[in-house]
Amino acid sequence: MKIDAPVTLLFDNDGTLLSSMESVIRCWTTWAREYGISAEDFAAVGLHGRPAAEIVRDLVPAERVAEALHRIERLEIEDVAQGGVVQLPGTAALLASLPEGSWAVVTSATRELADARLRRVGIEAPLVIAADDITRGKPDPEPYLLAASKLGADPARCVVFEDAPAGLESGRRAGMWTVGLATTHSADELRADAVVENLAAVSAQVTGDGVAVTAGA
Repeated sequence: MKIDAPVTLLFDNDGTLLSSMESVIRCWTTWAREYGISAEDFAAVGLHGRPAAEIVRDLVPAERVAEALHRIERLEIEDVAQGGVVQLPGTAALLASLPEGSWAVVTSATRELADARLRRVGIEAPLVIAADDITRGKPDPEPYLLAASKLGADPARCVVFEDAPAGLESGRRAGMWTVGLATTHSADELRADAVVENLAAVSAQVTGDGVAVTAGA
């Protein structure tokens, strides 16, 4: 896929710019054990690409949601220092090629957790849209539409980079181009305008009008 028109790039965080899977598995395994959640129930709700609040609501009684959500949040933030959060291939080179104001991070994590993970891998994002900023998470289009609005970008001129089906659906429903990254899901699970292995297969060219993007061959 090649887009010669100037675009704004909107990146999911976990599974797109960086991998925190090792940390995520450690933390949610601990959390599930503490709350008596069976492996079968945990697997059934799906983990990747969904806000923690939605996962918690699916697994614990309503009266325990607030405390359970606070617990997983603290586990994940504290675990960042233990390792298992790393940049994915192509991230550094692509971000270094982008001018200021041309990109943002749009994540299902809370701001505190997203900032902790980004700092861990040395990424300074010009704009982060986090779970704290929205009322409806992915696959709703709200997160990506909010990012476009904050950057003053036309949604039709935005490209969403996502590793999860829910995130790609969010981008499509926002009327944006979508690029699927086969980092946490197989390529045939990803419905997108283009699907690549990771951001190493994406290049950006700065022109007089803005940024043009090529994904894949």
